[in-house]
Amino acid sequence: MTVTDAPTEGMTISAAAEASGLSVDTLRYYEKEGLTLHRPGRSSSGQRRYTQENVAWLGTLVMLRRTGMPIRDIKKFVELYRVEGSEADRLAILEAHREHVLEELAEVQTHLAAINRKIDFYNTAVMKGK
Repeated sequence: MTVTDAPTEGMTISAAAEASGLSVDTLRYYEKEGLTLHRPGRSSSGQRRYTQENVAWLGTLVMLRRTGMPIRDIKKFVELYRVEGSEADRLAILEAHREHVLEELAEVQTHLAAINRKIDFYNTAVMKGK
């Protein structure tokens, strides 16, 4: 199910978990920590119902977490997102995070280059042994 497939009455937490690639426990944790943009609504039976907007926001959370942004920084970003006129502060958080991601990327590229050198070394050794 994709975000655009969300029924008008909203998705269950299980469907939202599947659509976002997160676990149900993670969704509950994010909600408890105030990381969701809006708390999901509830059905008449009390079951969480995630809207298209809720699930789209989960995509943002996934991207930020998978690029290593700490929960405390995401929480600050979400708090600012709810404040009109806070674009400059949100931009500052994202720019700082980008710098961190670029530093990590450079380190991974350095390690990848070392791995490639080792592969070349062993390819040469294997070819000489044949």
